[in-house]
Amino acid sequence: EKEETKKKWQPVGREATNHPKSTKSKRISRRRSEEESMAKYRGELPQLGDDGLFLTDGGLETTLVFHDGLDLPHFAAFDLMKEESGREAIKRYFRNYASIARNNDRGIVLESPTWRASSDWGDKLGYSAEELSLANQQSIALMDELRQSYDTPKSPIVISGCLGPRGDGYDPGDVMTADEAEAYHSEQIKTFAETAADLVTGATMTNIPESIGITRAAQAAGMPVVISFTVETDGKLPTGETLKEAVEAVDAATAAGPEYFMINCAHPDHFDATIATGETWIKRIKGLRANASRQSHAELDAAEELDDGDPDDFGRLHAELHKRFDHIAVMGGCCGTDQRHIEAICKCCGGWPGL
Repeated sequence: EKEETKKKWQPVGREATNHPKSTKSKRISRRRSEEESMAKYRGELPQLGDDGLFLTDGGLETTLVFHDGLDLPHFAAFDLMKEESGREAIKRYFRNYASIARNNDRGIVLESPTWRASSDWGDKLGYSAEELSLANQQSIALMDELRQSYDTPKSPIVISGCLGPRGDGYDPGDVMTADEAEAYHSEQIKTFAETAADLVTGATMTNIPESIGITRAAQAAGMPVVISFTVETDGKLPTGETLKEAVEAVDAATAAGPEYFMINCAHPDHFDATIATGETWIKRIKGLRANASRQSHAELDAAEELDDGDPDDFGRLHAELHKRFDHIAVMGGCCGTDQRHIEAICKCCGGWPGL
């Protein structure tokens, strides 16, 4: 069953490298890029500083569908941007999280509603290339509007241009080569580079070559990049590799290109044991966006009702994770989570040193 996608990944396309990344040269390049755009934090991401734990929003799409009763063809939140009512729904959603961050004196990373705003998904929704580019630009502009209203020295708002996998977030399907992935994702990333986005995040990544391609496309555009892998209940990628194999392979092929890695769209129970080994590569995982539900991807995909778990338990689990892994800089939610879950993180993490 999909044997090709389950083979252990080997470097594809460009020669893999283990050269250490040059932080100084990357920052110089990004500051030049920042000067040419409206980005505020592109040159130096505050979540990597000493300002304590940063938040993210929760499950955008599940909130819009199950709480707001909105229709999202192909789970594409960006499609709402074409109508004023849709734009207001997205703005209202993110405003809630910006308020939580400001009220708790925490920074927050806001992921734009563009997870599905790449060309294959745009084609399915009837968007031309120009219309898709405009949707990406308008999505970042909306994030920037919120930043103008809510950003403070104690609660900086970092804008991330979010991009998702070419295929399904739960099923990798036919895995591209790294070169194919770079070519596919480069247009969306180049669009983000011309906006106020501070970085780009490849979210719910199911495989290694696509993550390498996204990283290379971001490097070419002068954009900081974060790669966020999803895992199954066994803690492995949908293509079968371990998180360790994925992180080390992407770093080796891109000269440690990502600013950091994340895990998203999985419950903490699914990856806790994987990151509990104490190995060096775990320090590269600096962000978590967990699901509220303990169900598998297959179970969630088939579910007709939202499983929002227990927000208080969600908060306690994250406080314990941060106590054990104090290098983690960003915490938030994914499917099934809402404001209650992020507020629970704030409440439960409030007593830990450095938070």
